[in-house]
Amino acid sequence: MLKLLKEIFRTGEATVKYPFAPMPVCKDFRGKPEHRAEDCIACAACTVACPANAIGMETDTAAGSRTWSINYGRCVFCGRCEESCPTGAIRLSDDFELAVGSKADLTRKAVFTLAGCACCGKPFAPAKEVDYVARLLSQSARSAEEADRLRLTVSTCPACKRAQDVHHIAGMGIARQMNQELETTP
Repeated sequence: MLKLLKEIFRTGEATVKYPFAPMPVCKDFRGKPEHRAEDCIACAACTVACPANAIGMETDTAAGSRTWSINYGRCVFCGRCEESCPTGAIRLSDDFELAVGSKADLTRKAVFTLAGCACCGKPFAPAKEVDYVARLLSQSARSAEEADRLRLTVSTCPACKRAQDVHHIAGMGIARQMNQELETTP
């Protein structure tokens, strides 16, 4: 018996005191994804990357809003959302204790407003996303006029862009036809 007690004291504790003391986790531990709505541009990259479909986005053009949501009950803590986020709005935390009293408590939501089209005024994309893309493009612009043109292009909905392209292409066809006629006349 004395030999056993001596071995126990030499070895020390073999277990952790969890749940009475915090569980130590390693540096690269993948816990609960934390979403910071102030950094999010609602681009839906995390929604596309999530293999468990734990992250979802719903766009309501009538209300002019996009709702981002995550269901921690479906999350497999793979970290794909963190990898795909262009602004770093999602980070995996050290938190892994997700016990709740109600299933509804496992869902978190954030609501974003949609920007209106510069031409028709209809809401089409999150305002934060439009601003983010416009800032990125203006950094690569050669002049202030080009930056303004790029900002206008980003602020236009796809339907209005198509209509503008059709009008531009039709104008090009007429100009090309007129040039061909001028070249063929003696």
